[in-house]
Amino acid sequence: MQPSLSEKRRIIAIGDMHGCLFTLNKLIDQIEPEAGEQLVFLGDMIDRGERSKEVIDYLIRLSSKYSCHFLMGNHELMFLDYLENRNSENWLGNGGQATLKSYKSTDSLDLPEEHLLFMRNCHYVLETEHYFFAHGGLDPELSIKDNLRYYKPEEFCWQRVHMQSTFLERNNYKWEKTLVCAHTARPLPVMLEKLVSIDTGCVYKENPLLGKLTAVVLPERRIIQVENCD
Repeated sequence: MQPSLSEKRRIIAIGDMHGCLFTLNKLIDQIEPEAGEQLVFLGDMIDRGERSKEVIDYLIRLSSKYSCHFLMGNHELMFLDYLENRNSENWLGNGGQATLKSYKSTDSLDLPEEHLLFMRNCHYVLETEHYFFAHGGLDPELSIKDNLRYYKPEEFCWQRVHMQSTFLERNNYKWEKTLVCAHTARPLPVMLEKLVSIDTGCVYKENPLLGKLTAVVLPERRIIQVENCD
């Protein structure tokens, strides 16, 4: 069983990689994680890119060497919904076809049991003394306690309201801790007192403003970033 996330050791959070295996590998090589450091993957590990299956294989291997914590992204949610309910409408139109191809399947999946357990065991949120980690985010007008009270766990995989320009400009968030999230692609990471958002659109390499995979080292808030090389 993975030990709890702790601020007694450095935390390195990593944004959406969307099936970009070589880019992820390059970022981990650049991070050079040391024994005892903690890697938090903020979700959307699959879909859109060409190597979703290989990304999951890589992350499973990585978790045997380092302290790794995996968050549920909206794409993992859609994938699980497809596997369990064959609800393909949302998923296939949002990069699911690439995942099917990576598993060498056209319309159904014989998913390795290890991969299924990996997906199902992803956390919806993670929390430490000073940080709150979620793929999407939180309602900016509620405390963390009230977010957890009024929203379903899966809604934290989709939340984007806190990334609207009105909230970013006012920088007035009701949370007691700093939210660390991904999900909403932007050219540059967002670094505010109570918001760190690091999705820089890794999979969108054709867009000159995006196409980077980003990590943030906490507590120093140091950014480590690589260009998409997939």
